[in-house]
Amino acid sequence: MNSNKYRKIYQELSGKIINGEYKEGSQLPSENLLVKHYGVSRETVRKALSLLQTNGYIQKLKGKGSIVIYNQSMNFPVSKLISFEEIKHSLNMDYETVVESFETVVAADYTSVQEALSLEGDTELYRVVRSRREKGRVNIIDTDYFIKSMMPALNEEIAGQSIYDYIERRLGLKISYSNKAITFEPMTEFDLELFEETMPPYAAVVRSVVHLEDATAFQYNVSKHRASEFKFVDFSRRTTQK
Repeated sequence: MNSNKYRKIYQELSGKIINGEYKEGSQLPSENLLVKHYGVSRETVRKALSLLQTNGYIQKLKGKGSIVIYNQSMNFPVSKLISFEEIKHSLNMDYETVVESFETVVAADYTSVQEALSLEGDTELYRVVRSRREKGRVNIIDTDYFIKSMMPALNEEIAGQSIYDYIERRLGLKISYSNKAITFEPMTEFDLELFEETMPPYAAVVRSVVHLEDATAFQYNVSKHRASEFKFVDFSRRTTQK
């Protein structure tokens, strides 16, 4: 019960921070006020605040309370394994996903994908290209390769919503971890057609190989962002070295 209480407080406070009700540099209500507001023990409030600090929302300062350190530039957390739809809904972002193409290809035609996923050349893949648009403007182009035999019912309609939701909820598979690399590369003609006028004509490219819980690699993702607006911002907290 206590676990549910402190997590509920954490979720409510983190939501208010993300939505801007508590802005960066502002102070959260004191422990005493939170205890009274939520009708819980001081220990429960402290556990919620500790989780907020661990996850990079606040910094607890002696004599000053809990200061908000979350910055909106942490949107699109590159280092985390989270779907675009989950980011969009959690941050209440007005983005539209457009499926630019959905086709079946063979691994041999995409050697980098074949090597990354350790596939035979004749392995069939879904190649899915989706643009992420804000007010009609393309900000991100995602190209994904999925092993067709693992998800034969995947289709364009699902791709326009959430493929991860389909994998986890309908297929019952657990997505576990990914390896990522970031480079800056000239845009292709296809990129320029979707991004339209952009200077410089370079994209920040995040390549990922995503694995299931049993370590099976099932997805190769290439995510392209406008280089002029791309920020790689992560939150790290140093732990004591023994």
